[in-house]
Amino acid sequence: MIRRFRWLAALACLAVAGCGAPSGGDGPSATPAPTPGRPRIALVMKSLANEFFVTMADGARKHHEAHASDYDLVVNGIGNESDISQQVALVEQMLAQRVSAIVIAPADSRALVPVLRRAQQQGVIVVNIDNKLDAETLKAAGLRVPFVGPDNRAGARAVGAVLAAALPRGAAVAILEGIPTAFNAQQRRLGFEDAMATAGMRVVSVQSAAWEQDKANALSAALLREYPDLKALLASNDSMALGAAAAVRQAGRTGEVQVVGFDNIAAVRQLLDDGRVLATADQHGDQLAVFGIETALQILRKQAPPDDHQTPVDVVTRQPGPGQPAQSSAPR
Repeated sequence: MIRRFRWLAALACLAVAGCGAPSGGDGPSATPAPTPGRPRIALVMKSLANEFFVTMADGARKHHEAHASDYDLVVNGIGNESDISQQVALVEQMLAQRVSAIVIAPADSRALVPVLRRAQQQGVIVVNIDNKLDAETLKAAGLRVPFVGPDNRAGARAVGAVLAAALPRGAAVAILEGIPTAFNAQQRRLGFEDAMATAGMRVVSVQSAAWEQDKANALSAALLREYPDLKALLASNDSMALGAAAAVRQAGRTGEVQVVGFDNIAAVRQLLDDGRVLATADQHGDQLAVFGIETALQILRKQAPPDDHQTPVDVVTRQPGPGQPAQSSAPR
């Protein structure tokens, strides 16, 4: 009975995010004991099933290793992109553990505001990265939260411009957007639409694949059947681009239907090189959390006001061969 009780207790512990699950997988990292007098920063991300956030976590850990005497770090992530309630629970857990600051990539631009308001009321510094919190919701809650991240609309517009240059005017294109309530999903969709409107393309459909590869694959297959003249799929992240490229290949239309993405994850680079993905945007995920952590430390030390900070984003296309220039450019 004692062994059974311990086994059940272990399961209960793992069911509550942050109770020592291994890092780098589907659960949060083990929570280190706090160091007296040292600020404790919690990094709360979206899905650790997405390579982009694994890269983000790795970048944060490397920064901490190089600055271990300056702060303690707790790294957490949710199981999938749409599990908003789990992310709220992670923030609540970090408050219970009395962290000094929370650096968060919110799964939803509105739903996380109430729990972050409680964090600020408890004196916890909050820094928003990756996906911007909704300005009107923040205003209604009386919150000021600095955003540290790229201009997603400009990045998507630049990727869309690369695509437009490869298509005839008036070509039919479709957009695969992320979770519609996420600010970065909205901005990337708008950036793609900007580029397509400027180039005179026809956007025949905008569908949400909720950032997920499998959903993007199924939606892309349906779009290819519904629109036989479709010439491009613009995916708002690289996970969806991978799903779209697979659907194009399964339909036997590689080379006929172009695919673009956003994030420059490692899994998409081979597809860039072999032409199955035309372009993506690199928002330097390995540094994005670092920018947020450094901002939080500056605020904690009273070295900087809680202001927004725009981070770089670059267009990436096929990697050059020996002696060739890189096909990459910053968005305009």
